[in-house]
Amino acid sequence: MTTPTPRRSRLHRREHRAALAFVAAPVIGFLAFIGYPLVYSIYASFTTWNGLGAPVPNGVDNFVEMMGDRYFWQSLGNTVFYMIGIPIGLVISLLLALALNRRMRGLTFFRTVYYVPVVSSLAAVAILWQWAYNGDFGLVNQVLSIFGIDGPNWLQNAATAKPAIIIMAVWKGIGYSMLLYLAALQSVPSHLYEAASLDGAGPLAKFRYITVPMLSPVTFFLVVTNIIGGAQIFIEINIMTPTGGPEFSTASIVWYIWQKAFNYLQMGYATAMALVLGVMVFIVTAVQFRINRRFQFAID
Repeated sequence: MTTPTPRRSRLHRREHRAALAFVAAPVIGFLAFIGYPLVYSIYASFTTWNGLGAPVPNGVDNFVEMMGDRYFWQSLGNTVFYMIGIPIGLVISLLLALALNRRMRGLTFFRTVYYVPVVSSLAAVAILWQWAYNGDFGLVNQVLSIFGIDGPNWLQNAATAKPAIIIMAVWKGIGYSMLLYLAALQSVPSHLYEAASLDGAGPLAKFRYITVPMLSPVTFFLVVTNIIGGAQIFIEINIMTPTGGPEFSTASIVWYIWQKAFNYLQMGYATAMALVLGVMVFIVTAVQFRINRRFQFAID
């Protein structure tokens, strides 16, 4: 004998419909703004398309052209070079967090000063640094002249253009990493340091065996997000070196994709490059998660 299904009340049905509506909103948003564009971009990467007319299928021609495009490889290499700023920024951020994680006068002021660049407009910051790097009247060369150093025209020199952009990017994002490290430092249990002191551990041993492992989740998060963000660097390049720098030395892969898509109307080819970039970022991120699982640190 089957058990009859209990009849649901009108209030229950109304709440159920409301719940479905709330759940459906982000799902529809994902499908409309991420799912459909992603599927269409995969299709467009196998076409010749100017972004205006109908795409014309061309097989794997875009990917074959990409393999022989030296500007694609150069811009991809420049993007990887910019990643040098990630470990530099993390080390400086950690040192600042350690310095600010103690009682001192003006603590709130210093924390605010270091965080101001994070909330500042990236376009405004890029214009400011473009002026600072000017070879004739820039602030950087004026400071160097005090020490008798004749500074170069930073953004017009192939050897100094990328390091100049890295310095600016590190300065821009250092406050965000510092704030996360500072919050993590303040959450480290004090009894770990007390136990280490009883065992005769010095400051360096405490830092190596307690502080660094306890900060590993924050470090992992910052490394992953910085790699994803670094792979998409664009605004700095487009404002500070709008032509891709001398000898194409500062062009990032996203900047090159944008050039192909909107300046040369090679939307199909640009989409193919964007697809390859997305796959590369996904692989690097997956490797990072794999490594993190092997070196997780936890306290019971």
